[in-house]
Amino acid sequence: MVMVATETAAIDSSSLQALRGQFRGALLRPEEEGYDEARRIWNGAIDRYPALIARCAGADDVVAAVRFARERDVPISVRGGGHAVAGHAVCDGGVMIDLSLMKAIRVDPTARTACAAGGLLWREFDLATQPFGLATTGGIISHTGIGGLTLGGGLGHLMRKHGLTVDNLLAVELVTADAERVRVDAETAPDLFWGLRGGGGNFGIATSLEYRLHPVGPLVLAGPIFWPLEQGREVFRFLRDFAPEAPEELGITFAAFLAPPMPILPATVYGKPAVALIPVWAGDLAEGEQVVAPLRAIGTPLGELVRPMPYLAVQTMLDNGAPHGRHYYWKAHRVPRLTDEVIDAILERVETITSPFSQVAGWAVGGAVSRVDPAATAVGDRDPGFEVNIAAAWPPSGPDGERHVAWVREGWQRMRPFAAGVYANFLSDEGAEGLDAAYGGRLQRLTALKDRYDPENVFRMNANIPPSRHA
Repeated sequence: MVMVATETAAIDSSSLQALRGQFRGALLRPEEEGYDEARRIWNGAIDRYPALIARCAGADDVVAAVRFARERDVPISVRGGGHAVAGHAVCDGGVMIDLSLMKAIRVDPTARTACAAGGLLWREFDLATQPFGLATTGGIISHTGIGGLTLGGGLGHLMRKHGLTVDNLLAVELVTADAERVRVDAETAPDLFWGLRGGGGNFGIATSLEYRLHPVGPLVLAGPIFWPLEQGREVFRFLRDFAPEAPEELGITFAAFLAPPMPILPATVYGKPAVALIPVWAGDLAEGEQVVAPLRAIGTPLGELVRPMPYLAVQTMLDNGAPHGRHYYWKAHRVPRLTDEVIDAILERVETITSPFSQVAGWAVGGAVSRVDPAATAVGDRDPGFEVNIAAAWPPSGPDGERHVAWVREGWQRMRPFAAGVYANFLSDEGAEGLDAAYGGRLQRLTALKDRYDPENVFRMNANIPPSRHA
């Protein structure tokens, strides 16, 4: 709170009044109506107090806010969906540039493209594209913002068929650290476009993003299949052999957790350790039934709900497991293969789980993701494998936060010898070591881009790639 008072002194009434004269959105200071609501983000464990929240109505507001903060040498954070587990969207004592009011989207069904403002959430994006039977790879929780997920790479149910989100990114309207508006695409600025596709928010604020769309839906074949934990080893061993050779139309998510109270499950297993696979088939439904059949035949499932359903329903299917306001902490690895050691580590996490809301989740990577030249984008490893995320979640009133965090870290350490990198959007508090794991040999090129476009590290509230002078 002391930091807020100190930094707020740099934002005097006269300068703020001048900003108001050119700002179309809302400017909120501590104690003002709407401030507390605006500073809250998805992870309820993050409790920071910006000196000013600039709720932008358009790209001109973003320019004005960046210039205002830089002239006063105060920190800048950028909020899109506010979904980063580390709370990058909100800073203490600086200017929080909030894009969440920027909701415009234009869909061209003939060209199969969509141009969307940086404050859009994936559910809003899907609601605009699905009436035309179109979609692009876009996350697994529908209230995630499009900007952060895209710039970090972009996992999703469609990635084995249509690639990562960045593989479908055509252009970005960017506000730079110098408060300049630029359009970035493969022709106008190929180096910067390379860095934006995986390098996160290190190079500017994405006020608009243009995507390639694909025919998807309106119905896909999807839903969960559950097994008791005792059958988990059999399920995961089958998955490690099945996933690399599965048709690309099939996306596969897995989870190990405590069984939720769902009608399709016996009441006797509620709250008991379980594993689940969630296939999502984006192709011919009859063919999908044949492809998914071997998954249904593993062991003796507790229950399953694989059905033809709207793609929009699939995109919101996991939302209830990640509500706003709960406290979260996670760490993750990319593993080339679900070895017996990795499987044991996953199952052991569930056997020792400390919160009914925690889980180990994973995604099969391959197909279209792995066909893209690894040098084409800043995204890390593209080889077939699995992304594994160990995520703790607990209610705000829970007294055992440190215990839940320790549960994540212990599992992460146990899996570490078998890892080969990490998905950038799953970084939390790893620091420089995490950057090395996420980017490997690409980090030197990313640092050179940072030196060129943000040498003062203005955009540092992110999975930060520091410029050479700040390294």
